[in-house]
Amino acid sequence: MTTLKNLKGTAIQFLDADPVEYVGTWSSGGNVNTARAYGGSSGTSRDAAMYFGGYTTPTNYANTEQYNGTSWTEVNDLSNSRTGLAGFGNSLTSAVAFGGDEFPAPSPRYLADVEEWNGTNWTSGTNLPAATQQQNGAGTLTAGLAIGGDQPSSPNLTQTLEYDGTNWTSGGNLNTGKQFARVSCGLQTAALIAGAPGYSATTEQYNGTAWTEVNDLNTAGAQGGGGGTYTSAITSGNQNTASSNAESWDGTSWTETNNRSTDNYALGGSGSSNQNGVVHHGYDSSPAGFPTATEEWAFPPVTASTLNEGDMWFNSSSSTLKGYAKSTPSGSWSSGGSLNTARAVAGASSGSDGNTSLFIISGGTPNSVNVEEYDGSAFTEIANVNNAGENGMSSGNGSTVATIFTGGNPPRAALTESWNGSSWTEVNDLNTGRGQAAGIGTQTAALVVGNGNTESWDGSSWTEVSDLNQTRRNNSGMGSSTLAIVAGGRTPASPAISNHVETWNGSSWTETTEINTARAETSGSGVPYNNVIVIGGEPNKANTEFWNGSTWTEVGDMATAGSRISQNMGASANATLAFLQASPSVTTEEWTADNAVLTVTTS
Repeated sequence: MTTLKNLKGTAIQFLDADPVEYVGTWSSGGNVNTARAYGGSSGTSRDAAMYFGGYTTPTNYANTEQYNGTSWTEVNDLSNSRTGLAGFGNSLTSAVAFGGDEFPAPSPRYLADVEEWNGTNWTSGTNLPAATQQQNGAGTLTAGLAIGGDQPSSPNLTQTLEYDGTNWTSGGNLNTGKQFARVSCGLQTAALIAGAPGYSATTEQYNGTAWTEVNDLNTAGAQGGGGGTYTSAITSGNQNTASSNAESWDGTSWTETNNRSTDNYALGGSGSSNQNGVVHHGYDSSPAGFPTATEEWAFPPVTASTLNEGDMWFNSSSSTLKGYAKSTPSGSWSSGGSLNTARAVAGASSGSDGNTSLFIISGGTPNSVNVEEYDGSAFTEIANVNNAGENGMSSGNGSTVATIFTGGNPPRAALTESWNGSSWTEVNDLNTGRGQAAGIGTQTAALVVGNGNTESWDGSSWTEVSDLNQTRRNNSGMGSSTLAIVAGGRTPASPAISNHVETWNGSSWTETTEINTARAETSGSGVPYNNVIVIGGEPNKANTEFWNGSTWTEVGDMATAGSRISQNMGASANATLAFLQASPSVTTEEWTADNAVLTVTTS
């Protein structure tokens, strides 16, 4: 294959067939120290996994091991040896082990024991309400779930127990009872469970209140390993015949993927998504034994070739030049998860995939300190900002870090707060206090644009830079501190509602093609200069317009007309979230548009 570089810097490839998206592979990881099965597991990725307890006939274990992506390390043991236990936790320093079985003796064997891991030792936590084994876990040390399980007279329980770090309380029941599922993962307010002995293919999602049945596994079974989130998970292993079988969950359906090389079940596992996971330990019934293998799931490996926006290639079999591009005009809106706290005119920032890891910040009417995080399906309340406000400006890159530029109208606040992943800290103020502007960029390189002037943030201080050509407020803004676009807004002059659009090159603003429908209080998403959408707005607009770098095109309207937040709502014009109206609301809508392979006509 010969490669050249196009003007975007991506490869032009001369191939005999169209490239395909890579689906991932399993590879060998470091072997476990103590081979066993039916233990408890926790962790968040293939680089941060824990396994505790378990058995090899006839011995129960208290051993705890931690995996760092390369090797397993023995750490301090559980207080008591047991098998058939479950666990949850979100780091190598924070986990919960609960329930279990003292197989094969004494009687009664089932346990209600709960132990908490602090990174060094296990200590006793509050016991389960009843002795239970073969449960499933999800969540964190202070917000966890014990799902289903088995009691002496009640196999395949439907119960869900919620743990706050101190007490267990009843949550919503499963629709189908489960014990030792193929996979359980996620958060207390956004969990996923699939499979069960029997053999079951049922999959259910939990929103913090109730379980909903969704699409089934392709291969029914139980006792697998894996992990991920409510909308993105990987599982492998099965007490059924296909014990090396693996499946990937994308939030809607399961897809069969490449199988592991190890044929076992009763596994431990963890993962961060359907592109990152690890399974380990377990039991192989034929021939009988306890493998020491660890297998890691990666998508894609460093050697894989994937399609990227702007890639072009020549298909010699069809004599066509093709390119990979966004097909945003064919996108559509659908209902998203509801906010926990109704409000309007809040600030928002989002992660790289647009409609996940998105914050609702310092929202809005009446003045609020609430902050919520979106995982693609549900909102979770996280740490409040220090200063209440409405009409604030925000920018950031999702759940890892974000910056809020608190504004307010009234008063015109200059306060700035920075998010470190767990709490908010006040940092240097804006030079000019205000609200109803747009926040653009990241935690260390951002802009506030509109309602007076433009200011640039370098991670520690604000500097006034070039103003917009048209004075306005309630405008939307998208992009970065060096490449941005602003659309719409309210002006002091007549007509008060603007259709003006300006682009930023890092030093100055330039007027460009106007949006088709003048409006204010819009939202925006995407990457200037050629892949942006502008959403909704006042007066009472449902319009969505797509920008291709030179023209605006009307695409799919939202279900509900009205103003949306004047902030950067996503990093992609192909996946974003719009929410809130001029009056307080919990309603959201999600926009999605697929990638497409396009044939390029040349002469």
